[in-house]
Amino acid sequence: MNRRTPHLPSWLPIDPFILALVSVVALAALLPASGRAADVASGCSTGAVALLFFLYGARLSTREALDGLRHWRLHLTVLACTFVVFPLLGLVAGRLVPFLLTPQLYHGLLFLCLVPSTIQSSIAFTSIARGNVPAAIVAGSFSSLAGIVVTPLLAAALIGGGSVGFSADSVLKIVLQLLVPFLAGQLLRRWIGGFVRRRKKPLKIVDRGSILLVVYTAFSEGVVAGIWHQVTAVRLLELLAVEAVLLAVMLVLTWQGARRLGFTRDDRIAIQFAGSKKSLAAGLPMASVLFGAQAGLAVLPLMLFHQMQLMVCAVIAKRRSRDPEARDPEQHTLLVGGSVRPARHEEATETTRAGR
Repeated sequence: MNRRTPHLPSWLPIDPFILALVSVVALAALLPASGRAADVASGCSTGAVALLFFLYGARLSTREALDGLRHWRLHLTVLACTFVVFPLLGLVAGRLVPFLLTPQLYHGLLFLCLVPSTIQSSIAFTSIARGNVPAAIVAGSFSSLAGIVVTPLLAAALIGGGSVGFSADSVLKIVLQLLVPFLAGQLLRRWIGGFVRRRKKPLKIVDRGSILLVVYTAFSEGVVAGIWHQVTAVRLLELLAVEAVLLAVMLVLTWQGARRLGFTRDDRIAIQFAGSKKSLAAGLPMASVLFGAQAGLAVLPLMLFHQMQLMVCAVIAKRRSRDPEARDPEQHTLLVGGSVRPARHEEATETTRAGR
């Protein structure tokens, strides 16, 4: 096996996926899908996201989920950070309108605060930092499933005002696109779970491909609707500054709050990475359903926050791995398929590069 050169800064944000995201946005600006092409692009992105969540369901071991239920304090803490603390901070950020944020960008920022946590990158960073990886697996999965219902409800309650097209039909669309495929994967996991776990590259292709398709569709709708003249370079820089503060506050709150609640170091690591991050894969399709033609502008804060959280958490994870109280790497374990085996750093790093 080829080893990474020790002096290479592998945490640097040089990832082809980020370049692909920028390229897709540029493509949507130059050649937006409209008419029949827009319908085709929308159908393909919906199918890709459904396939992605089907594969997630096939990968998650039922034993992992049942074992994770025993650690209910940790999961409630992560859910509280994701769906209570984040939204409260988002509401506080409303005082920055119109000084730093336009109303449209603020709605996107607030929506970012309502999106569920990640799965893949939470696992990867927890593994690198030698934390409680099984807890990160279950916490991320629980958050994603809860977000299918909680995120639309919070968006309707906190954003509303015509910005969000909330209805029973919109919730049904999200459930059909995310939850139903996930449950189908769980039902078929007994027969295809092992196969899916061994085929990591196809899952990564589906993961990235679904995000790129949704981004292209959302930004195309925004270009056709003519919403991009509302954003200037100065506003984008101000948005980045606000998001940097938001991420810093959540990283401190999750770490220090977990310490005050008496969690062990391993659990604090899982709480920090699962409780401070937001899922691009789950947020994009929800935004497309809830915001319609305004989805392109609405998901911009989420896209920027996604890249920022990967960069910052990569640095934190590597520093945590060098803590004197960190467990011996030989004793660091990762639940896979209901069994226990050593977690590999290369494997976790590769998961990080999946862009989740």
